[in-house]
Amino acid sequence: MTTPAASSITPGLLYENAGEALTWLCDTFGFEARLVVPGEDGMILHAHLTLGAGSIMITSSELNEHPDFYTHPAALGGVCSHGINVHIPDDRLDAHYAKAQAAGAQILLPLEAKEYGGRGYSCRDIGGYVWYFGSYDPWA
Repeated sequence: MTTPAASSITPGLLYENAGEALTWLCDTFGFEARLVVPGEDGMILHAHLTLGAGSIMITSSELNEHPDFYTHPAALGGVCSHGINVHIPDDRLDAHYAKAQAAGAQILLPLEAKEYGGRGYSCRDIGGYVWYFGSYDPWA
């Protein structure tokens, strides 16, 4: 039997100030910028950020080539149509939560034990996206 090729899912997010968001996501959530393609006037044409084996791509919302397909939360009155789930090892979760609070993330659900296992919290980032960080590992 052949082992299937590994695949990954990389959300693409639009930010009104993608340069500020890039710095905030790296400083607050621990992402690393792997590729940043700058545009004019400080805009970001494309940036690829990684966190462990996961990644996201961000772009300045002003440069959105497909406004009929997707937009950013502020354009929807602050509503986010999805949540982004990130696994954080339990021994780093308290520090991650404290850092998010200190950086001004809007805490939606406080850090707490979950009925299905692990602990986690939800917050909104500076661009309005909803994130869930937790120690539950669905692959374990």
